[in-house]
Amino acid sequence: MLKVLHEKKGVQLILGLVIGILFGFLLQKGGVTSYSIIISQLLLKDFTVVKIMLAAVITGTLGVHLLKSLGLAELHPKPGSVGTSVIGGLIFGVGFATLGYCPGTIAGAVGQGSLDALLGGVVGILLGAGIFASLYPKLQSAVLIKGDFGELTLPKLLKVNPWVVVLPVVILLTGLLLLMEKFGI
Repeated sequence: MLKVLHEKKGVQLILGLVIGILFGFLLQKGGVTSYSIIISQLLLKDFTVVKIMLAAVITGTLGVHLLKSLGLAELHPKPGSVGTSVIGGLIFGVGFATLGYCPGTIAGAVGQGSLDALLGGVVGILLGAGIFASLYPKLQSAVLIKGDFGELTLPKLLKVNPWVVVLPVVILLTGLLLLMEKFGI
């Protein structure tokens, strides 16, 4: 079924739009499109964002690896490096610290009518992407290739079945989420 979907680009676009709208709706309902909640997270006063992210990571990790194990999906990890992680982290961090939104929450906040997300966030994403694209050739040869680790994943590094890593990580994250709920964090 998924291989058939892979060949139908128009259906993929429609499905992506529908899932994106649903994702934005759920972000909004979870409260993470609210500037005050995001700022409270950054000030370590409200952990709503962390809880939603933990739930998403748990669900996504189990879902992706289950689909892979059933032969319904293939994983294609992108090559990485220390340089790409540092540059990406800096770009993300500066934008997040400046505006108080990440790219996903910007989209959700724009959908709920937040002008700061539209004017600051969308414009910032477009400007940042443009600047990065114009600097990319210089960054590629000077910074982005530093510390190249290719398509390395933890299961590949440890030479184990992915579930040997996935299950303990999911259990650990679930435990953390439950502890946060229990102690009202």
